[in-house]
This record gives sequence, C-alpha cells and structure tokens, in this order.
Amino acid sequence: MSSISIKGLSVSYERKRVLTNIFLQIEAGKVYGVIGPNGAGKSTLFKSILGLIDINTGTVLIEGRPIKEKRKEVVYVPQKNEVDWNFPATVFDIVLMGRYPHKKVFSRLNQNDRDIAARALVEVGMAHFKDRQIGELSGGQQQRVFLARALAQEADIFLLDEPFVGVDITTEERIIQILQKLAEQNKTLLVVHHDLSSVEKYFDRVILLNQRLIAYGDTNTTFTTENISAAYGGQLPILHKTGMMTDGR
Repeated sequence: MSSISIKGLSVSYERKRVLTNIFLQIEAGKVYGVIGPNGAGKSTLFKSILGLIDINTGTVLIEGRPIKEKRKEVVYVPQKNEVDWNFPATVFDIVLMGRYPHKKVFSRLNQNDRDIAARALVEVGMAHFKDRQIGELSGGQQQRVFLARALAQEADIFLLDEPFVGVDITTEERIIQILQKLAEQNKTLLVVHHDLSSVEKYFDRVILLNQRLIAYGDTNTTFTTENISAAYGGQLPILHKTGMMTDGR
C-alpha cells in the first residue's frame, strides 16, 4: 500500500483551476522533491493532502484511510511567511507543540513529552537556544526549530514547504541529512524545493508540477532538461545535467 495515494485530484480557487487531475502514489522510505514554478500548485498539493482545503474532485488517502483518521501521523512544516514570529513562545514551547496530536483533550504534557522535545532540539543542533523567544532567532535557526517540532510529533509522513528558503548552507545541509536519515527509518518525506541545482543531490524522486503533473519518478531518470522545460516553460533558466544554465525560453 502506498503511504499517500492521490487519484484524480483537482482543486480550484475562486473558479480558477490550480490543480488538474493529479494521480500520484507516494511510497515510504524516499525523499521526494516537489518542483515547479510559482503558482504551480505545490502548496495546494500539500494542503489537499492535509485536508486543509476543499477539493473539486478526486481522493487523497493516507495509508488507505482519510486524513481525519491519520492526522497525527502527518506533520507539516509551513513556509516561513506563514508563521507569526512575534508569537510570545520560547523555542522549547514551539517544539513541545509537536506533542499535542498525541494528547487527549485536556491532557497535560508529561516528562516523556518533554524528553522527546529535548531530543528533537539536540537532533537539529538547537538545544542551547531552548529558552529563546522564537522571533529572536535567525532564519536558519527558526527553520531548525520547526523541524524539531516536526520530529517531536514522531509522525510517519513529513510535508515541508520550502524549508531551505532563507537559511545558511550549514543549516541546509543539516536539514537534508536529517530528512535522509528519516527516509532510512522508512518515513515519507515530501519537500517543496526551488533550487534546481541541488535537486539531484537531495532527492530520491521528484514530482514536477505546473497545475498538472508534468513528470514523476526517480530523480536520475525524471529530472531531465525536457521535463524541467515542460514544467517551467520560459519562467526560469533550464538546468542541464552538467550544471550549466541556459535560457529556457
């Protein structure tokens, strides 16, 4: 059974079609790069998987079940611009939020929850910042904290929306190492990504989108000049296998 099964997914916003007839079977144990230009529907795909938006047609199942039955097994790391960085919470408070899906209504967090959150902070290299207010951190540090929150949830499926935007190269490398380690633990990881130069290095498989599914499969056979050109058209240069850039118009 696929970790995520998407069949005939179509989504519209205010009568404008954003995704059309998407079919995908996402397997565990792989890091997937979700690639496409601005407005391609990448974030919409994530929100459809999470059940956060209404869909026009199609089905999305998590291990054969609807998202409402599997919600605690799916974790979402949003784009940075979706987060209120002035929220009066410490780093440790943020990471502890990852434990709430496992708690019953009115249940309190216990020492086990705190231990899990502390280990997650160690994993991302942010333990010594645990008492800082989240807004005091750099962009890369903030992204590490939200990854720690995701780790604390102990989910099986991770959806990360542009986690490398605004981070330094050290943080980027740390994050991808953690994601690849999670894949080795048979987790499912989908990452919206915009830097074409690192796609082959970071991802086992790619999903190329531009409102429809352009191509999907192993990175070494799917991330081709032809497929990139079909996804981006004239919006961005085309990245060749050699790393050389040419005008894609």
